[in-house]
Amino acid sequence: MAEPTTVSYGILGCAERAKKVAKAILQAPNSSLGAIGSRSIDKAKDYAQANEFPPSTKVYGSYDEVLDDPDIDAVYIPLPTGLRLHWVVKAAEKKKHVLLEKPVAFTVEELDKILSACECNGVQFMDGTMWLHHPRTTSMEEFLRDPLRFGQLKEIQSTLTWKVDENFLKNDIRVKPELDGLGALGDAGWYCIGASLLATDYELPKYVTAQNNAVKNEAGVILSCEASLHWDDGRSGNFRCSFISDWSMGMTATGTNGTLYVMDYVIPFKTDVASYTTKLPGNSTETEPKEESVTHIVKNELPQEALMIKEFSSLVDGIKRLGLPTEKKWQTISRKIHIVIDAVLASIDRGGEKVEVP
Repeated sequence: MAEPTTVSYGILGCAERAKKVAKAILQAPNSSLGAIGSRSIDKAKDYAQANEFPPSTKVYGSYDEVLDDPDIDAVYIPLPTGLRLHWVVKAAEKKKHVLLEKPVAFTVEELDKILSACECNGVQFMDGTMWLHHPRTTSMEEFLRDPLRFGQLKEIQSTLTWKVDENFLKNDIRVKPELDGLGALGDAGWYCIGASLLATDYELPKYVTAQNNAVKNEAGVILSCEASLHWDDGRSGNFRCSFISDWSMGMTATGTNGTLYVMDYVIPFKTDVASYTTKLPGNSTETEPKEESVTHIVKNELPQEALMIKEFSSLVDGIKRLGLPTEKKWQTISRKIHIVIDAVLASIDRGGEKVEVP
């Protein structure tokens, strides 16, 4: 069997968030940074120099030049949400595999156009949710699926908040309705909803209910919100996401037999090791509760962002070299998260009304 090939990436745009992914591309053993494109050749050159891109990385003064480069296998697109549909469709038509920042679209209907373009052109799609590729997440899933240690899920709570500065609130694309109009719900809320769905093995809730305390800026973009997810069998999920609260990040899943806690589920505190805690009831009585607490340490060979690139490159290589079909898992996860986001947004707009999830 032929040896795996190195997947060459192009990056569309000089976004701040692209710096981490560019570094991850250089760290992953099966990937290379083939090109960077910006609307300005000078900006692209400055960006490449500032981030110490290798001399082999081509620098282009347009996104189209990256897509037209026959040596580029895949593109990472960190452009604002309002631009993603246009450029994903273009990339797919050029047979470039697509790693897309989240939120991946404004609505599920828009996402379906993105996924259709990728499907029709046989290119792999994946969103940039890095924590799903950490081996800790796999270990946590094994615990959550264990009927003896965890039992049946009853409740999942997740949070991701941080307090931004005034410059962010005035100028960042995530507070501009035409660029990233989903605001904190699409950014931080993406992770919270994803954690809830992971705990249920990606079973969609029956309905959602937003708290009637969402904060929006003058342009109507959400800066902070809370919501509850509800399943038919009584399971529930609660999350809070915000740009205007102090830093907090955590996930707690409670089952009939055990509980899982993790403080840093989105961004591990360390790059080479991560942990989570499980608790079992022990020999508890009504008047004397007891529990057994275990901290699980999970090591990782690469930072989670490089593991994401490594996995995506493996999928691309399988399609190119072996003729394998695209992996549908990642588009399914993205779509389910977006279905819930749409429902939460509808509930917020209706003053906290219960909204059925289609």
